[in-house]
Amino acid sequence: MAVFPAGCRAPGAGGAVQAAVADADGVAGRAGVGHGGGAVSRAPVVRRWKRHARSVGLARAELRKALALWGLSSVEEAAVLVLSELVTNAVRHAHVPAGREVETRFLALPGGGVRLEVHDACSRRPEVQDASPGACAGRGLLIVEAVADSWGVAGRDGVGKAVWAVVSG
Repeated sequence: MAVFPAGCRAPGAGGAVQAAVADADGVAGRAGVGHGGGAVSRAPVVRRWKRHARSVGLARAELRKALALWGLSSVEEAAVLVLSELVTNAVRHAHVPAGREVETRFLALPGGGVRLEVHDACSRRPEVQDASPGACAGRGLLIVEAVADSWGVAGRDGVGKAVWAVVSG
């Protein structure tokens, strides 16, 4: 359980949860939606989220569903923490034109882990900060570094970047 200095809130904490998903067709990338009891899909899960703090919790819930479907509950705690930090960074710090959304991608890896990606339209790359002991912010990428097996930033087609992390058991 993360501990935050007095007066600080956990990333994505608070606020009513409401649907913020804006997939192009409403079902694209939906993991494991099968018919007839066939094998569970391990297709990547791709979602788009409004740039709002509520989206952090919604993205966590979507990741939990995918991990449960893929039988990856062993990495759930770490993966959810890493995703929270990455989505929070995109929502809070990506300076983009109004209406731009944040995209998440979850990919089950053959060895039993998961690759998490958070895409935004801001080209500025995140940097690990040196937060003071009483600061309410600035520790997100330190947490990602400590919990994820690896993480990085990649360019993408068009504008912006993808921040990714790999979490395995």
